[in-house]
Amino acid sequence: MPMYDADDIVEVKKRSKRRRRRKKFLIFMLVFAVISGLWYTRDEWLPKLRGIGKKYQIVKNDGELAEGNFPIEITGGAEYQLQCSDDTLLLLSDANIYYYSEDGVKLKRRQHVYTNSVLDASNGNALIYESGGDEFSVENEDEILYSKSFDNPIMFAELSAEGYTAVVTSSETYACELDVYNDSGKLIYERECVERISDLAFTGESSGCVISYIDAKNGALVTTVQKVSFNSTEDKWKSPEIDTLGLQVFGSDGGAFVLGYESCAFVDSSGQISSYYEYSGDFAGGDCKSGKAAVIINDDDMRKYTLALFNGNDEVPVTIESENPLKYVLIYDGLAYVMDKDEIRAYDFSGKLRSTAEVTDSYNEFRRSSDYVFLMAYNRIDRIDYNS
Repeated sequence: MPMYDADDIVEVKKRSKRRRRRKKFLIFMLVFAVISGLWYTRDEWLPKLRGIGKKYQIVKNDGELAEGNFPIEITGGAEYQLQCSDDTLLLLSDANIYYYSEDGVKLKRRQHVYTNSVLDASNGNALIYESGGDEFSVENEDEILYSKSFDNPIMFAELSAEGYTAVVTSSETYACELDVYNDSGKLIYERECVERISDLAFTGESSGCVISYIDAKNGALVTTVQKVSFNSTEDKWKSPEIDTLGLQVFGSDGGAFVLGYESCAFVDSSGQISSYYEYSGDFAGGDCKSGKAAVIINDDDMRKYTLALFNGNDEVPVTIESENPLKYVLIYDGLAYVMDKDEIRAYDFSGKLRSTAEVTDSYNEFRRSSDYVFLMAYNRIDRIDYNS
């Protein structure tokens, strides 16, 4: 039987205590790291935890019209255009552009000289041009940033979030010409096109764009999409022909979404058609943002009114039927907002109803900001609070 002296026993006990202390310290540090990680990521998991055990609720906004500076009256009931950008309302009438706060306070009025004027807006800036005219201007509330004039009539123009402007004009020798200007008005890209451009959308923080062309094939209209870079003379890709009259094109995850009159389609990042959806009724409107698309189709004969939701390149959309004809749809902050004669409803792209607000049938369109919905009637603009 081995013999131990008192010193050996004391040393063994000391080592055992040191091991226990190290173990406790490691456990403490591990718990501290876990708690710290949960604290710093609380914004991600805490909202989900709060929702556990609670019944899903639809937000029902009361639809009560704002008072004070609302409604904003449009003199003479002339056609007007409205954009909501950077907490500012931009209203274009036949003679003036107005800047309003979201509370309806008039901030600025500036007269324009365009006869058939068109408005586009982004980040508080406004692009104004005359369709069929020869001049456009980019301005903000304080000043006109720059303007350009052309020898040939303007077909249409687009303003990007970065303040770039793309202008498509007719041409004597080509089908049309495309000029792109940066935010200071410097020409950075030009293109002479043998095919007529029907629409375009900026991509990649205004480093390029997708362009749609319309052509006739076998007695029917078809649309093709092309992706170009402003830093290269070589095109990225060109899609096959899509069997529809393309009304708008949107950039989407390196590809594009074509909103057509008879159908719509996604084009992937290699230029191939990845999904195609043919309408069973009359096209009534659509929108696309960040790769999500929404289209409304009305079939009055069958009394069938459909909202189709596309979450990216899904081949089969989520469809939602409505009791009434659908008037207008837009996408804001990942939700699709759709209007009929009685209410505005917001859906997520799984088709779940998120919120509603009652409206009257005097409104045909609306604009959305972070806190409000601005309702557009023939000769006035109203505002309602809207929580989704």
